[in-house]
Amino acid sequence: MNEPEFIAALRALPLHPAARGLADDCAVLAIGGEVLVITHDMMAEGTHFRADADMADVAWKLVTSNLSDLASKGAEPVGVLLGHTLGRDDDRFIKGLEEALAAFGTPLLGGDTIAAAGARTLGLTAIGRATCTPVPSRGGAQPGDAVYLTGPVGRAMLGFEGHAAHSDAFHRPVPRLAEGQALAPYVTAMMDVSDGLLLDAFRMAEASGVTLALESEAIPVADPARIADCIRWGDDYELLFTLPPTAALPATAHRIGTVTARDSAPLLLGDTPLRDPASLGYRHG
Repeated sequence: MNEPEFIAALRALPLHPAARGLADDCAVLAIGGEVLVITHDMMAEGTHFRADADMADVAWKLVTSNLSDLASKGAEPVGVLLGHTLGRDDDRFIKGLEEALAAFGTPLLGGDTIAAAGARTLGLTAIGRATCTPVPSRGGAQPGDAVYLTGPVGRAMLGFEGHAAHSDAFHRPVPRLAEGQALAPYVTAMMDVSDGLLLDAFRMAEASGVTLALESEAIPVADPARIADCIRWGDDYELLFTLPPTAALPATAHRIGTVTARDSAPLLLGDTPLRDPASLGYRHG
């Protein structure tokens, strides 16, 4: 199975309402008077990080990729659970984990540690508290809404390629927690950009049953000469969101398009309809 096929098979299993049909970034679980926001992300050696990567950077990124999902729901982090495969430079991993947890005020709740042969796989579950309800989803964009992006895409790509000015964007990304909490009461849809702007915009359009019409020249990118790469590469962890046209913008962001009624394609880039998600960003399998 590839990733979409596997997720489709999971949807046939008994799902809790908190799972949101496995069509969102996080589970949203109401318990008493509290609403918890829960997410889990993994990183695999050779796919998400190089075999010679600084394990402190790997730990930082494992934390922040999960906190970025919480940011897309406007959630405040409560804590994390770690799934760790023992290997080289575990002391460096602990150092980076400590730095990330301190930077974002997120304590460790527990987890599991194993030893295994082969490439390492690391996992993290992040638990947050909703700061407003209803909690934003990917699926609420409405025709007439404006489409926004909190910052440029393509910086992680350049950092991966060795451009010093963009190194932190790849090795030490920062989740947009404050922006997510400011935006959550006003957005109609919101998600983070982790697999490429075009692919994630396609997913938002599909979940909302609309078309997102993006304007190429309005999209902020790290390298305008490589816009096609910047909008597909991923790992940027900016927030993509939609707002009603009359709503005030409560955080710094760039307007990059408009939501329209569903057309022949979920996504338009200028005048070009985009129908095949396989060509738009990063997917597993």
